[in-house]
Order: sequence, then structure tokens, then C-alpha cells
Amino acid sequence: MKLLTQLPENMLAIEISQSGGPEVLVPVKRPIPMPAAGEILVKVSAAGVNRPDVLQRRGHYAPPPGASDIPGLEVAGEVIAIAADVTRFKIGDKVCGLIAGGGYAQYCVIHETNSLPIPDGLTDIEAAALPETFFTVWTNLFQRGRFTAGETVLIHGGTSGIGTTAIMLSKAFGAKTVIVTVGSEEKQQACLALGADIAINYRTQDFVEETKRATSGKGVDIIVDLIAGDYVARNYEAAAMNGRIIQVGTQNGIVKELNLMLMLLKRLTHTGSTLRSRSVAEKALIAKELEQQVWPLLSEGKIKPQIFQLYPLAEASKAHELMESSSHIGKIILTA
Repeated sequence: MKLLTQLPENMLAIEISQSGGPEVLVPVKRPIPMPAAGEILVKVSAAGVNRPDVLQRRGHYAPPPGASDIPGLEVAGEVIAIAADVTRFKIGDKVCGLIAGGGYAQYCVIHETNSLPIPDGLTDIEAAALPETFFTVWTNLFQRGRFTAGETVLIHGGTSGIGTTAIMLSKAFGAKTVIVTVGSEEKQQACLALGADIAINYRTQDFVEETKRATSGKGVDIIVDLIAGDYVARNYEAAAMNGRIIQVGTQNGIVKELNLMLMLLKRLTHTGSTLRSRSVAEKALIAKELEQQVWPLLSEGKIKPQIFQLYPLAEASKAHELMESSSHIGKIILTA
């Protein structure tokens, strides 16, 4: 192993003391992890906060075998140590990366193939907002959803990290029309400013009716949904013939009633996936596609992650309170 400098024995990290509310996130001292084969050790500058972190804190989303119990799925910072077999990065490089846990800490290990250079022109804070959301949107909208230029996309939760990313990427790759659902006029305006063509306030408008109106009754080609619950049946109504519904979350819980005849009549595809439990090799393939196709857009300033609020690492509980309020527009970031 190669080291930049002598490391302290311990680091500040955030521990989930027990399942529960934001208050169970407790600052603790933990030993600094050391990189295993193929891994780099990053001194974390910033870490993204995501819905899966909230689920883990509540006891509903355990880390996969071998992953750190510390929450946090994406970080950015400086490489300060590398395993002997690492070739992709060197000590001193600035990177961001996707991890299966361990991000809420001052130091974090990442497999070199699941790490990416910080795009030109982006800060560490902005880079920390990239991995979880960009990997998720690329996997679901482009790989599983088979998005192609000229299609119409409906994105639920338009101001979430996933939503803002899906807006930017679908427009950047040639969507004909991007429709989003949000819960306030402020969020409508934010999504329109990001590039959405139509922003539906789900509190005052029926998204099925508005979507059909916007598409002359045809419906949308792709739906990105992190809500679930009663949205699933309504998504089937809003979808076009041969439409694809991509499930990336289940905030409203399980589906209680669903008429599958619409799926048959419209020849719909309903798919979904989680990212965390995928193998290092699978995530490496996603990282490679992102570096080739999306990182140039970031470096050129054509798209940019939306940062809403920063919190010091020790105040992770406040970040979770904000996340659960759903009042944010874009990403919530912890700074080490």
C-alpha cells in the first residue's frame, strides 16, 4: 500500500445507534479503513445524502454483506492511499465515487473502478452529488428504460436528486418533452428552470389528465417513478403504447390495487432496480459509460448538479430532517 502521509489512528464518522428517527445518527470515533485489493482511500471532502440512507437509518435497508455499517453511498475528495495493485488513480488525485456504505466519515475506501475523476470545473461538493444519482438515473432511464432521443418522459419527484438529474440528462440526450410532478409552485419553477417542459403540481392537478393533454392523448414513452403506492396504477394510465415504467423508489409504499389489463393492452414494460447490492464489476460498467458519455457534459458546463443545502458531517441528523421534510430542491451534502 502507498500512503500520502501518516494517518491519524481514528476518524469522525456517523453511526446509526439504533433504528429510528434522525436523532439516532450519532458522531463517533472509528478506525480509519485501509484499502484492500483494487481499492483507494479517500480523504472525504463531501458526502451526498440520499433516500436509501434514510431507509437504512429506519432499519429498512441493511448494508449488503461486507459493506460498512456507516451510512453514505457517495463521496468526493482526495486520494491519500492506494492498494498495491491500483493503476487507475494515484495519490493526490481528486475523485468522486460510489460505495455500498461508509460515506458519512472523514475517510472512505472505494474500489478504483467505481471511482471517477472530478469533472473539470466542479467543486468537491458538487462532485459528491454525482455518483448515487447519476449512476441510478443512467442505469434506469438509459440502460433499463432504453431511452432514445425524441421520446417523452414523465419524472415523478422532479426536485429530488434523482428528479433533477433525470431532467438534465433526458434533455441533454434529446427528449422531445420532459414532464415532471412536484408539490409546490416554487418546485414547478425550479424544474422549468432546469429544462423541464411541463411541471405538474400533484396537489392541485391530476398528472394523468395533464400528461394526456400534453401528449394529445398518446401518453408518455417513459415514466421514472420513485413514489409507488397508488402512483403505479396511474402510471399505467399515463403511459403510451409500448411505454416503459422505471421504478427507482417506493416512497408511498406497496401497491394495494392494480389492474394489469392495462399493462397487457398497452404492451407496457414495468421494471426497476436497486444499485447498492450490485457487484463492483457491474457498477464499474456504469461508471465507464458515465465517464464516456456524461462526464464531458459536466466538464463543459452543459449540466450541473443542483446543490440545495450543506451541513457539517457532525450534523447529519439535521440533513436527514431536511431530507424527510421533502422541502429540498436538489441535493443535500455533508461536508467533512
